[in-house]
Amino acid sequence: MSAATATTLVVPPEALAAEEWRIEREAYHHLFRVKRLGVGETLRLTDGAGRARFAEVTAISRSAALARLGEEASANEPDLEVELWVAPPKPERAAWLVEKATEIGVVAVRFVATERAARPLPAAQLERLRRVAAGAVEQCGRARVPELVVEAGIEALMARSPGGRGVILLDTAGTPPFPAEVASGRLAVAVGPEGGWSAGERDRLVRAGCATWSLGARVLRVETAAIVAAGFLLATGRGAVR
Repeated sequence: MSAATATTLVVPPEALAAEEWRIEREAYHHLFRVKRLGVGETLRLTDGAGRARFAEVTAISRSAALARLGEEASANEPDLEVELWVAPPKPERAAWLVEKATEIGVVAVRFVATERAARPLPAAQLERLRRVAAGAVEQCGRARVPELVVEAGIEALMARSPGGRGVILLDTAGTPPFPAEVASGRLAVAVGPEGGWSAGERDRLVRAGCATWSLGARVLRVETAAIVAAGFLLATGRGAVR
């Protein structure tokens, strides 16, 4: 069985150490009432942290199903780890961003308030976005649910990458993406609000050593710019790193 053809389900980490796993509630309804999977079908269970195992459905009742775990399954994760540092867009756009970022292989989305877009991200919305990410993992068949967090500000983000190493700042004054080969490692793409980074923010990021990219003269929405840049990096394995 290939990972591409098996239905993926995100489960608690302890499930992957079990010989058998009981599937209930929303997961049961989706798999066995909506998708109508049957006994003998193969699932791919993942802990959302990078591990996955195949499992065979052995029994289905009116409210639960049992799956017997088997061999390890491929993670379907890229070697290059890409993070997105973004100003929070509106809720429906944030959900779209998280869904698509998960599908293409992003490992983390860090929401940060900026001077031109200080929109808060309530805990309830963040929890909803985590559910969106888990659903996207199941849809696309990867094995890692991206980390979704709210950062205090640009300074908190930059503390994660001293010297700006591995950070790409999207800015209209930057250069087009250029072909420095990247086989593995970790990169972060910093995407400002639709009004753009303030002059002070941009200066702080550039002085910190961030590379700057431009995606062209058109004004892109936050979620569009984030997905275009991350997709470029993950599809080509190229990025501006030193």
